[in-house]
Amino acid sequence: MPLNIDWRQILLHLFNFCILAIALYFLLYKPVKNFMAKRSARYEEEAAESAKLKAEAEELKKQYSDKLTNADAEIEAKRSEALHELHDYREKLVSEAEQEAGEIVEKAKKDASRERKKIIDGAGKEIADMVGAAAEKVVLGSTADAYDAFLNAAEKSIEKEENEIK
Repeated sequence: MPLNIDWRQILLHLFNFCILAIALYFLLYKPVKNFMAKRSARYEEEAAESAKLKAEAEELKKQYSDKLTNADAEIEAKRSEALHELHDYREKLVSEAEQEAGEIVEKAKKDASRERKKIIDGAGKEIADMVGAAAEKVVLGSTADAYDAFLNAAEKSIEKEENEIK
């Protein structure tokens, strides 16, 4: 045998190599492959769980955003309603005040009209008395004295009216 090559040894080495390869396959490759598959599956589950949680968080965020939008709209509606009620109340108060002012003015006009009528009636009586007294004096006596008496009576009447007005 040249170079000291024996076919039995080559076959034994080949057989040993196959046994070693099979043993390494079952002892190292298969457990490592199973470990990697489990690890990969766990990462996929975690990724799926993470995606699920992210979707839930996005949904909650959307719900809260909608609630905030609705709350803003509700606040604006309440504010608008309160402003409307305030405006109505203000209009009611102004209307009542105008009505009361109208009643006061009407009462003052009636009172002034009564006073005026009373003063005119009083002045009419005084004038009638003065005219009667003047006629009596003319008939009885001097006309100059009658005119003076008439003027004095008229001045007193005017002063009396001024005092009543004040």
